[in-house]
Amino acid sequence: MKTIAIGVGENENIIQACHIFKEKHPKTNLKLIYRDEDLVKAVLDEKIHGVVRGSLPASNIMRELKENYPDISRATYINGDEYEFLLTPVGIDEGETVEDRFRIVEHCIDFLKMLGKKPKIAILAEGREDDFGRGEEVSKSITESKRLTKLIEENTSEEVKNYYILVEKAINDNCNIIIAPNGRVGNIIFRTLVLLNSWPSYGAVTFGMDKIYIDTSRDQSIEGYVRSLTLANDLDQLEK
Repeated sequence: MKTIAIGVGENENIIQACHIFKEKHPKTNLKLIYRDEDLVKAVLDEKIHGVVRGSLPASNIMRELKENYPDISRATYINGDEYEFLLTPVGIDEGETVEDRFRIVEHCIDFLKMLGKKPKIAILAEGREDDFGRGEEVSKSITESKRLTKLIEENTSEEVKNYYILVEKAINDNCNIIIAPNGRVGNIIFRTLVLLNSWPSYGAVTFGMDKIYIDTSRDQSIEGYVRSLTLANDLDQLEK
């Protein structure tokens, strides 16, 4: 029987989500984990097919995972009736350089192609193009967004456009890979769309490792945790 491990922290939505998931997927075994270190062990356990962070704190888990998988990165998978996209970086210490973000873009491209989808990439910055000069950080972000766009154009065959700060236009244009200027901005976009406005998210897909690991917010809803468990279950079937 397939086994998916999920972390149980202070958010009891996890427990209810597990009951709902089991009703829909009775052939998948769920293993509830209550400590950070045990969740890391589950990722490394070959007998466990997928792992969902659930409501355990992320910092210790990601630190431990990076010791075994130094190239890991994450992208939140948001999917609704009228939109579907990967949003990244979303970890507050991720995507700090243009090179980091380009590596994440490559992972997102591979993931969407595995799902049979054509990538359409949007690059974001902390201002419009004509905001250059309105502060050092804004100018740096605009310059880096141009560099990243050019890097993607020169090294991939995928459609890419620099939307600067206009995230609403990127979503309206049905871009399915949205690259925030850094992980802090990406995290705020995620919280605004998913936790405040209830856009459906499957959690964050983790790249750069040979195991299915879905990262989730500690504040996610019951439905959100069900979607994360479903994604882990579906990805295991897809990879086979």
